[in-house]
Amino acid sequence: MDFHGKVVLVTGVGPGLGKACAEAFAKAGAKLAICDVNKKTLDETQHAVEHYGAECLAVQCDVSSSQEVSTMFKKIMQRYGTLDVLVNNAAITPNSDTDTQRRNELYRYMSTPEPRRSLSFTSSISDEEWHRYWGVNVHGVFYCTREALKIMEPNCSGKIVNIASIAGLSSKSAHSPHYCATKGAVISFTKSVAYEVAGSNIFVNAMAPGGVATPRFNEYLDHIGEEARNRLWQGVPLGRFGTVEEYAGTVLYLSGEHYLVGQVISPNGGGVI
Repeated sequence: MDFHGKVVLVTGVGPGLGKACAEAFAKAGAKLAICDVNKKTLDETQHAVEHYGAECLAVQCDVSSSQEVSTMFKKIMQRYGTLDVLVNNAAITPNSDTDTQRRNELYRYMSTPEPRRSLSFTSSISDEEWHRYWGVNVHGVFYCTREALKIMEPNCSGKIVNIASIAGLSSKSAHSPHYCATKGAVISFTKSVAYEVAGSNIFVNAMAPGGVATPRFNEYLDHIGEEARNRLWQGVPLGRFGTVEEYAGTVLYLSGEHYLVGQVISPNGGGVI
């Protein structure tokens, strides 16, 4: 797909899907604006994008702050004067030691014959943990979408792709009810905004990926051992997680020319059909 002349903002461009999306847009000729809360990973992605010859504006930004998001969009307008595509990728994912323990417990419970019981995940989540997820995963999507629409609505043109998750569609991520709740909210927000702005030729859709084969998750798979990995793959007919490049291809498609409005595309290897 050709994105020459298009200005694309990708949020949350640390290692993983965000970086892969930025690189994919760069290869397709787009002018990039990228943001991340981590300066080191932001710089690394900027260098990767510029390696492909793409113009790139890198902004350190915490999307859970409406003020920082507003400042970032002002910089984008100063640099490029417009915005054609927004990819709302920035998110907190369940990667702490506690999250890993919960994930292991769920996978074992799902695949081992034993008496049914409560897994006691929700009752152990703190107020701070709950609000932190909503601040980035939901408020951040709203803040960025609001600023993007201020540019796209007068132009009667634009594409917004919200990165949701299979966690917002199913019980596959029941180990992280706070994460599931935020990704479900992203899906509902996508549908509402899509209907609202479609008449201005602005297309809003979501991708809800299944497991992503990031280096960090591959390390987790190596750590849990063969038996636990085999239990995990029982729930994925394809027998593997998607690569960041495969998911980035779906994001590029949703950012291009199509007839999709308010749809949730879920590449997940058959984990949810």
